[in-house]
Amino acid sequence: MLKIGDFSKLSHLTVKALRFYEKEGLLMPKSVDQWTGYRFYETEQLTIAARIKSFRQLGLTIEEIKKIFKGADLTKIMQEKVLELNREKTELDVR
Repeated sequence: MLKIGDFSKLSHLTVKALRFYEKEGLLMPKSVDQWTGYRFYETEQLTIAARIKSFRQLGLTIEEIKKIFKGADLTKIMQEKVLELNREKTELDVR
């Protein structure tokens, strides 16, 4: 089991981000010490952390990531994101 700080270093996510993802229900610690409140993660959760980080780097919102984790079609979400980015690009070009 890894403390949140150690997991943060291995996942390249900040402690603040990990707490936010926990709050949003995306990446829950495997256990929380009832006395200290320390959060502990398993090394297997690094895969989930990497997926979240990758999706965020692609510009996906937390809600879109939640949908993907619940089984939504990744291809469809990515196609919608491409359309959204193209609309934004067009708006910027007009300006």
